[in-house]
Amino acid sequence: MLYVVKQLAVCTDVPALARILRTSAAGCFSVQRGRVVPTVTRKCLSSGQSAKLRIRTAATAAGPITVSTMPESAVQGLQPQALWDYFHDLTQIPRPSKFEDKVISYLQKFATQRKLDYKQDSTGNMVIRRPGSGGGEAAPTVVIQGHIDMVCEKNNDVQHDFHKDPLKLIKKGDWLKAEGTTLGADNGIGVAAALALLDMPTSAKLPPLECLFTIDEETGLTGAFGLDGSLLTGRTLLNLDTEDWGEIFIGCAGGGDSILELPVQLEPVPKTHSHPQELKISGLMGGHSGLNISEDRGNAVVLAALVLQAVVKAHPDVRIISLTAGDKRNAIAREASAILEVPSGEARLLVQQLVSQQALSLKDEYGHLERDMAIHVYDHPERSPTAMTLDSQTQLLTLLSTLPHGVIKWSHAVPGLVETSNNLAAVKPSTAGDLEATYTITCSTRSSLSHAMEVQRARIAAIAGLCGATVAQDKAYPGWAPNPSSPVLQVTKDAFQQLLGKEPKVAAIHAGLECGIIGEKVQGMDAVSYGPTITGAHSPDEQVNIGTVKPFWDVTLKILEALADKKQ
Repeated sequence: MLYVVKQLAVCTDVPALARILRTSAAGCFSVQRGRVVPTVTRKCLSSGQSAKLRIRTAATAAGPITVSTMPESAVQGLQPQALWDYFHDLTQIPRPSKFEDKVISYLQKFATQRKLDYKQDSTGNMVIRRPGSGGGEAAPTVVIQGHIDMVCEKNNDVQHDFHKDPLKLIKKGDWLKAEGTTLGADNGIGVAAALALLDMPTSAKLPPLECLFTIDEETGLTGAFGLDGSLLTGRTLLNLDTEDWGEIFIGCAGGGDSILELPVQLEPVPKTHSHPQELKISGLMGGHSGLNISEDRGNAVVLAALVLQAVVKAHPDVRIISLTAGDKRNAIAREASAILEVPSGEARLLVQQLVSQQALSLKDEYGHLERDMAIHVYDHPERSPTAMTLDSQTQLLTLLSTLPHGVIKWSHAVPGLVETSNNLAAVKPSTAGDLEATYTITCSTRSSLSHAMEVQRARIAAIAGLCGATVAQDKAYPGWAPNPSSPVLQVTKDAFQQLLGKEPKVAAIHAGLECGIIGEKVQGMDAVSYGPTITGAHSPDEQVNIGTVKPFWDVTLKILEALADKKQ
């Protein structure tokens, strides 16, 4: 049973108290060095009962607190407890990209309560420092790095405000996920591991640590780009932001976005059109636009364009009112919605039959993988006064069906590695006037080779121009070039070998990691990246494999113990 503080007279370390109350019932506690610790044997409370606990300090008795019972947390009893407790804390703090102020405050309080030195740069990145201990006091400083923001995706039928609401965690077998939303294990597990390291006892054998918490990784690696390199003195970095347990990553792809804007003309809907319809695509897997791009998962933007093209080809009088699909630049689009105006008479039935036929065809193509894919057309309750002109809807569908999506080239140098890809991430309308609108289309391009990436971005710009759209392209972020001779790689391989009893796989990843950018900001940085198994990242299917978190933690301790033996 979990005990939750209702009223606290003196102690302000609520996360620490909450962690104790997960494993203790009513009893006496004392505050020692800013932390709440149990001082008597635990005793039980019956369900729904309240009890008064007295917190004492060395100097004076404090006022009472009231606790009440509620169901166990989904992380109750998981090991390592400190890591899971900190992860649970993070899931209760809203932390969308660009809105990390609440989690920053949490980190500041964490450091202050433990008398740990911390600093922030003007971008918002934070470093918390812990001295070496247990014989590692004189070792070179090691940087532990993770990002504190998360991708905020939810199913359409889920009511959740990522700026206000805590996540609801669910444990299913050996997996932990959130109810209808992303979990934030990317990169919350890495951040939680860093906090657990900072909170280890002074007897632990650790080198001096600089735990770097970057902001806004998920929408363009803003934190890493703006990092003040003078925050860091360490030149060895453990990035805890990859998602395949048992593998060590020493390289990653670079990436850059293209934002297309297509102006469209509107006109009054013909009076003969009186049957508004809504095309809905849902149930797609979505996922990470780098890690999952090679799986040929369904993309709602691509599928919506395909179905709509078939509809207007068979029934040229059908008019498109609006089309919305996808959301985040780094997530494969899962859902789409299009509002149509259909002529009176039998056209409505014919459109519904055609959509059903398209759905069956796409089920044949994608159904073995996309088992929950649903493509339907429904009666829409409201008529719209305007629709796109025939020329404008042709331009929009041509643009969407011509832009690349998926793997563009596999690496010749590294078998099995995607070298270049593009994610057709989203299409969204905005009204510009009574008879004008603009469609914004987002593409995210990745490549291990910067020139190959720019070739594809030039291709996207050319397609946009041919279809009457403008394009804005940000500065691409660099990839991370592999260094097989890396000293920290050898230490990491040895630790994995000891733990797993076999040689670990060393690889590069077709996703954006901050290592390459940090390496540009801090010359001489030697880095590796690894993490527990996380699937479905950037989608509501995100889940972390519980059984891989303990060995992930254990190997981190082994690496740091080995680095603690190094001398300056």
